Amino acid sequence: MTGYLKHLSDKRFLVILLLGFSSGLPLALTGSTLQAWYTTAGVDLVTIGALTLVGQPYVYKFIWAPLLDRFAFFNMDRRRSWILLMQLGLVVSLVAIAYSNPTFYPGWMAFLAFIVATFSATQDIAIDAYRTDLLDKPDYGLASSLNGIGYRAAMILSGAIALILAGQIGWRNTYLIMAALLLAEMCVTLWAPRPMALLSPPTLKEAVVEPFRDFMKRPCPIILLIFIVIYKLTDSFGLSLTTPFLIRGLGFSLTEIGTIAKSVSIIASIVGTLAGGLLFAPLGLFRSLWYFGILQALANLAFMCLALAGKSYVLMAVALFADNFCSAMGSVAFVAFLMTLCNKEFTATQFALFSALSAVGRVFVGPVAAIVVDQMGWPLFYVAAMALGAPALFLLWFLRKRLPVFNKSGAPTGTGKMI
Repeated sequence: MTGYLKHLSDKRFLVILLLGFSSGLPLALTGSTLQAWYTTAGVDLVTIGALTLVGQPYVYKFIWAPLLDRFAFFNMDRRRSWILLMQLGLVVSLVAIAYSNPTFYPGWMAFLAFIVATFSATQDIAIDAYRTDLLDKPDYGLASSLNGIGYRAAMILSGAIALILAGQIGWRNTYLIMAALLLAEMCVTLWAPRPMALLSPPTLKEAVVEPFRDFMKRPCPIILLIFIVIYKLTDSFGLSLTTPFLIRGLGFSLTEIGTIAKSVSIIASIVGTLAGGLLFAPLGLFRSLWYFGILQALANLAFMCLALAGKSYVLMAVALFADNFCSAMGSVAFVAFLMTLCNKEFTATQFALFSALSAVGRVFVGPVAAIVVDQMGWPLFYVAAMALGAPALFLLWFLRKRLPVFNKSGAPTGTGKMI
């Protein structure tokens, strides 16, 4: 912990923590919190279910990421100018939502939520690129950890705490408070140090084509892409049916899940993020990916034990803590790895593409997981989830001697002038 406090005296790391907060704040405001507002307003369930579609920009953000590599605004560098522009858009959009009413204008509010999600996804691209451009390879693990802490803190505020605030001061005032926080984040962006970035691509065509061409010049590019897709698969597969497992498989009530499971998961995620950041520097990139990858696979065994033992509050808490703790540690190392893969001429496009690929498993494992449970039962399902970690570890070992990012030379940085 002292290591974190020491680094927060460095302006760069403090900014990364605060921008992580800015990145995490809008997510719940267009998701669970907005759904709660619609529910209390008496909107029908079909309309509320359709609200999940407003989150599509987070999946497809890599499509417009080249724009962030090509253009800049406000006589600022590429990264901060886009962050500032998106934060301004978020403030205006959230104020517009605050002064709307889902009872009378559910469609209009859903459209505004889609706009917020688009601004938020674009802000994420810019913040990821800024974090990568600002720091050197040895600092990527700590940067990933600090960003994760800020992100999770913001999700708690815009999720659970926002619901409490809405019950006390109303939905309008709650959303206005969230807009005010993002207005304060604009000051952070203006205060943030200028990154050591390279000359932007001269044309939009080059901004689109060159990031992919650059990546295909790497050693074993196809193997590397497969690794990016499957590294978190063991984690995604095991967590994909956690709530149905606790309700249908073990008989826990919604209240028990809300009070015990959610709080334990949040605490474990934050502690795991801290631990991952602290251990990353002494372990290094490869050993962090290796050890944390093993841990996130083995964490599935805790759920297997819970499935065999039956309903147990203690075992539920232990299993959830172990799984979320190990998952958070794996995420710290994995995000740092994605950062090292980026050529700083095309950070926005490449990081957006890598993060989109890494989300493939999380998006598509649900139906397959359900079939496995139906055919094998819950204990063997978690054994299968653990086994899914083996291919990623095999590919990691294969790439160990072949990727420059595992050497002291660091990630590719390109050449060029300052922007």
